[in-house]
Formats: sequence, C-alpha cells, structure tokens
Amino acid sequence: MADKLVPVHVAVIMDGNGRWASQRNLPRIAGHSAGAKSVEEVIKAAKESGVKILTLYAFSTENWKRPKYEVDALFKLLENYIDSQTEILIKNDIRLSAIGRIEGLPDTVQRKLKSVMDKTMSGSSLLLNLALNYGARSEIVDAVRAVSKDCVAGKADPDRIDEKDFSGYLYTKNLPDPDLLIRTSGEMRLSNFLLWQLSYSEIYISKKMWPDFKKDDFIEALNEYRNRQRRYGG
Repeated sequence: MADKLVPVHVAVIMDGNGRWASQRNLPRIAGHSAGAKSVEEVIKAAKESGVKILTLYAFSTENWKRPKYEVDALFKLLENYIDSQTEILIKNDIRLSAIGRIEGLPDTVQRKLKSVMDKTMSGSSLLLNLALNYGARSEIVDAVRAVSKDCVAGKADPDRIDEKDFSGYLYTKNLPDPDLLIRTSGEMRLSNFLLWQLSYSEIYISKKMWPDFKKDDFIEALNEYRNRQRRYGG
C-alpha cells in the first residue's frame, strides 16, 4: 500500500544554473552541466523515497530567447544525458516520458527521446517526466484547440465539458496532478509551469541554486510535505 505521506507526483522547477555559474566566473553551460548531476541525485532520491512520478522543467518555451550558443549547448547536454543514462534507467526500472511541444525540438533530440522512451516503456518504479519546449499557456491553448476541433466534429458537447474533461486534453492527461512543487534558487513564481495542474499542489522553495540541490535537500522537501495539512478550499 502506498504511503499517503509520500507525494505520488513531485514537480521541480530546476532554477539557478546560470547564476550558480556566474557566481563562480564560469560559463553558463558549466552551471547546466553541474545541474545534470543534481538531476541524477534527485531521480535516485525520488525512486528510493517511493515517489512514483517526477516531472522536471527542463526546457521552457521561453528558453528559446536565450543566446543560440546556450540553447545549442543545452540540447547537446540533453542528448549526452540521454545517451549516458538510457541503460541506467532500464536497469533501475525507470520509465522516461516527455511533455511539451516535442515536435518543435531538434530532430536529433526527438529521435533520441523516442528511442529511450520506447526502451524504458516497461519501467514501473518511477516515471521520469521531462517538460521540454513546455509552456503552461501553450499547453492550455493547445488543449482549447483540441477541444474546439472535437466540438466542431461532434465528438464533444461544449455545454457539457467540465474540468475533468478539459484535463483530458492537456499534455498530462494520463497523470495525476503534482502533490508537491519544488523550486530552487529562492524565486517565488511558477514561471509558466503546469499552471492548471498546480492549482492545489503544496509548494516548497529552496534557496539553493539547482546545482547545489542534492539528495538530502530533496528528502528535506519531502519531510516538509509530510508535515503539511493539505487543504482544497472546502
């Protein structure tokens, strides 16, 4: 039986890579590389703690505004991560999935993502869900477009669509909403991340930059969650 004190779904805004690098007079990509190590620690901590779904905000629709060299380096880092972690994910019974406008990612990234998702399809101990080319407003717009098409085609009745129906058109349609949102670097905003899904999630803010956020910090966030009394406005 699942431990009700352990969040089923944890979402993470991995913030502060660039500032971490700047504070050390390093190029920004060095911060992203260091952040990849934190990803590995948090995945391990989530699996060991009994978390079933871990959604990481890896690349937002706004991130395209960054310098091209940084964007290119981020995708190369992602490709290298996929290559190095595929067998580890399989060995540890972890399934990889992705949400966002995946079709807008570079072709090589799309191919590697599809390959590792196929190879890890049977993973059942943890679902590692990467938000890539993701924006919550874009997600809602895409959902509205899909609803509209179904209404025009007679597959949906606009007068009968409720919140549950609408959730079925989101990228996360097969996932429960996050129980806990973790954001690093001390920032107090959602940054266009899972705006619909986070309506009643508990929020935990760490002042640490993402590269400094390790296994013990993740456990601390889970302990904080255990001490919360969740309320849903009733």
